[in-house]
Amino acid sequence: MNKKHVALLFGGNSSEHDVSKRSAQNFYDAIMATGKYDITVFAIAQNGYFLDPESSKKILALADEQPIVDAYMAKVDDTDPLARIKALRDGGNFDIFFPVVHGNLGEDGTLQGLFRLLNKPYVGAPLRGHAVSFDKVLTKELLTVNHIRNTNYVVVDTKTAKDWTWDKITEELGPVVFVKAANQGSSVGISRVKNAVAFEAALADSFQYDYKVLIEQAVKGPRELEVGVIGNEEPIVSEIGAHTVPEQGEGDGWYDYNNKFVDNSAVYFEIPAQLPKEVTEEVKKMAIESYKVLNLRGEARMDFLLDENNVPYLGEPNTLPGFTNMSLFKRLWDYSNIDNTKLVDMMITYGFEEFEKNAQLSYKFVTLGEEKIGKFN
Repeated sequence: MNKKHVALLFGGNSSEHDVSKRSAQNFYDAIMATGKYDITVFAIAQNGYFLDPESSKKILALADEQPIVDAYMAKVDDTDPLARIKALRDGGNFDIFFPVVHGNLGEDGTLQGLFRLLNKPYVGAPLRGHAVSFDKVLTKELLTVNHIRNTNYVVVDTKTAKDWTWDKITEELGPVVFVKAANQGSSVGISRVKNAVAFEAALADSFQYDYKVLIEQAVKGPRELEVGVIGNEEPIVSEIGAHTVPEQGEGDGWYDYNNKFVDNSAVYFEIPAQLPKEVTEEVKKMAIESYKVLNLRGEARMDFLLDENNVPYLGEPNTLPGFTNMSLFKRLWDYSNIDNTKLVDMMITYGFEEFEKNAQLSYKFVTLGEEKIGKFN
């Protein structure tokens, strides 16, 4: 049996570049363990250029990246309008793309648009699913109109921000809020705020990353929950995971970038989360509903906040969840009797199935003949 050829893409120009490398290592090992696929890897440098497979494999092995990128860029023909993707063009033919690019490019729909132009299957959500879910404001608007519970919020841009004083914000949302860049991931450009000075600083920080900022009501006494979802039209959910950090709740602690990716030794994890049966059922139901409303496919992680009265609020989706050794998405499936090897095989299968389904759609058009224009007064 001929093995299918997988192109594994990682890196990118976002703040999650290094996280992507670690996720890709685990995905690579899991794909290889299936014994069913050949793999070629492509690193996307922080300048947005695809690197050749030989250079990419060195970076995947965590060699010093910058000298490798410099050596590759010295050979780039800047007159080639497709120079950024030349390595991909020269890398051979592939049966399916497996993007592991967190944040910009990978989770905003950019790469998925490229895959569609190339008419190739790929793992994960379609362009519109990624693009909508990456935008925190669009996500909340879709959740709200579909009656999926989420926290109250205000949206500002660089012009309207001045109209929202701290007093007005607290009157609308309460004494503690989160300020978030609308299009950014992994807690970058996010601040927990409870006074006017911190509010101004948080806005300035978030506006570094986007021209649209979400100001969100904080949940009282929260527990943070995560649930994995995989599949296409009939998705399945993992066990629910819970985590808390020191001083979370009434204190100032929250699950920030450092707790997620750098040092989570002080984070308390609980898998499966010990919840009342009705709460477990509601969270899983909300995860499935959100997955469908946001037009997701292949994989996602749904993040929830559970308040002091055990009421769940959907926080946000992650359409390309981290797969590092610290990532809860990776652990959730282990507790759901789907190990990493089986998981990636299922994800790749979903990618092929979705491509084959979409190939049945018609894009025929009527050929125009001589135009007959109506009369104008």
